[in-house]
Amino acid sequence: MELVYLIAAGIAVMSGLGAGIGIGIATGHTSEAIARQPEASGKIMTAFFLGIALAEATAIYGFVVAILVVVK
Repeated sequence: MELVYLIAAGIAVMSGLGAGIGIGIATGHTSEAIARQPEASGKIMTAFFLGIALAEATAIYGFVVAILVVVK
């Protein structure tokens, strides 16, 4: 039964991969958007940081779930 908990924790930590990929894609598109419209960089960066915060929150939730499963 211990193996099942470890596998569940590993799957929960995988949410960090999705967050990393999402942040990488967002960074690329933000760079392109600022290159096209430098005068709108303030608004673009605001939306970018909000998106990064939400992606990181997802990764942190997965990490917390993994810790809770292992500590059980």
